[in-house]
Amino acid sequence: MIQAREDIRNIAIIAHVDHGKTTLVDELLKQSGVFRDNQAVQERVMDSNDIERERGITILSKNTAVYYKDTKINIIDTPGHADFGGEVERVLKMVDGVVLVVDAFEGAMPQTKFVLMKALDLDLPVIVCINKIDRPEARPNEVIDEVLELFMDLDASDEQLDCPFVFASAKEGYAMKDLNDERKDMMPLFETIVDYIPAPVGDPEANTQVLISTIDYNEFVGRIGIGKVDNGVIKLNQEAVVVNHHDPDKKQKVRVTKLYEFDGLNKVDVNEASIGSIVAISGIADIHIGDTICGPEDPVAIPFQKISEPTISMNFIVNDSPFAGQEGKFVTSRHIRERLMKELNTDVSLRVEDTESPDSLKVSGRGELHLSVLIENMRREGFEFAVSKAEVLYKTDENGKKLEPMEIAYVDVPDEFTGAVIEKLSQRKGELQNMTPITGGYTRIEFKIPSRGLIGYRGEFMTDTKGNGIINTIFDGYEPFKGEIAYRKQGSLIAFETGESVTYGLFSAQDRGTLFIGPGEKVYAGMVIGSSSRAEDIELNVCKKKHLTNTRSSSADEALTLVPPRILSLEQALDFIETDELLEVTPEHLRIRKRILDPTMRKRFNINRQNNQ
Repeated sequence: MIQAREDIRNIAIIAHVDHGKTTLVDELLKQSGVFRDNQAVQERVMDSNDIERERGITILSKNTAVYYKDTKINIIDTPGHADFGGEVERVLKMVDGVVLVVDAFEGAMPQTKFVLMKALDLDLPVIVCINKIDRPEARPNEVIDEVLELFMDLDASDEQLDCPFVFASAKEGYAMKDLNDERKDMMPLFETIVDYIPAPVGDPEANTQVLISTIDYNEFVGRIGIGKVDNGVIKLNQEAVVVNHHDPDKKQKVRVTKLYEFDGLNKVDVNEASIGSIVAISGIADIHIGDTICGPEDPVAIPFQKISEPTISMNFIVNDSPFAGQEGKFVTSRHIRERLMKELNTDVSLRVEDTESPDSLKVSGRGELHLSVLIENMRREGFEFAVSKAEVLYKTDENGKKLEPMEIAYVDVPDEFTGAVIEKLSQRKGELQNMTPITGGYTRIEFKIPSRGLIGYRGEFMTDTKGNGIINTIFDGYEPFKGEIAYRKQGSLIAFETGESVTYGLFSAQDRGTLFIGPGEKVYAGMVIGSSSRAEDIELNVCKKKHLTNTRSSSADEALTLVPPRILSLEQALDFIETDELLEVTPEHLRIRKRILDPTMRKRFNINRQNNQ
């Protein structure tokens, strides 16, 4: 018999990047009494990964639970960035409603649209939380209109349009149902969640069904499947069968050896869990997202949408530079392969394929940020490898025409830079769709552009807008190939020999372009040491010392002044490299290099390539 479980609410917190989801969850945890009064709690406690904390973004969805009076509220904090959209899609299968967080100044942004569309498609009730109303430039009333317009654009039903609005400042720790209410605490948000989000429903007497929506990984227990109990009861040491909606042949007998529920930030051992509970199950070695754990009698898989396909790929290659193996702990193809396969345990939007070379693996993901986070994680773990320039994944239609992935780019720029941005995006095959002035001397430009047109653009965009622009993109399907794009106007400055860079050699080199290295750095022949001011590559000897004579002393070198080098971050380096270059990644250095290090072989290869075109 189907019934509701009134003592539980399951919600996901969804929003655009940087609208305050994780800070909001912090406050809900604090005010529900999860932490002791004297406990030291770091900010954004849910962003547990180092990169999440440094960049201020959420990459992996996180589970937590708080209590409000007698109701347990399971909360899932989701990523806001388009590259991690795969996480959002899956998590929504576990919940009965969402809290859509919108910045009171920025209003509805592209990712707000993306996450809201996913929630409305699943018919989930939405509570809109207008956050950051303490900002001096906040405009909550206009933002309400923007959000309602967005609901209408997405064909929301009348019930969905009639959603409650809550106004909050997660940073200051208060929420209110009306802008004129007293600013006290988060209770109005708690009350709205309990009143408006429906209780989970299911049949407690039926056969067990738990749909796995997220995978966690732990060195000690291996894979941990996280999902909601849809029907029946799941018990410790229960015999079960794993089935999958997209793989009808899968029928794997297993035993539930560990069962947890969430309480605050901890996982707590439980002996059984019934409908509506969000549980974590370990001890099933080969569990995957989309699997359903059922009781052995008459197992039925719960339908589950296919994960969005990757749109971009790069090759991860064993490092073969002259400095190979000097800085990394894990350098062989076996190490790199094992690490990438381990990543597949938790990241469903990633694909890893073999190539013709045993030393190279093709890795595909949802975007540059998606892959750069993986590269940064591996680098910090002691891996050393090289990666190629990111390339988009093409498809062909039934007539054999080449199709490429397209994006909608939403760009907010100060008015004086709009011309430069429009010119650059048009050169990269972008089509201007819309242009509207927004408050504060900014303009919002909307472009439809091939995904490959955005590869390597973000760094240029930051330079063109003096760091004041914001660019957000959202995947918009496949369209016919738009023609060739010229990426980089400048060639590379290439080191001519292996050695250590010296001031004298760098001083004569800096007139040729922008250097990426300073004196005293190890270089090798074929390594890219800067960006040329001309279109072609230039080879330079930066290890060249001045010959000493009776009248010229080495101390005269000290009078030479060098322009400070431009140190590239990982993203900037990935943006900069050309198709004939690689980025060498080690725990200590990022070095750009030519694929073919030997200058004679490189020239011969380029001549052959031109003759074949």
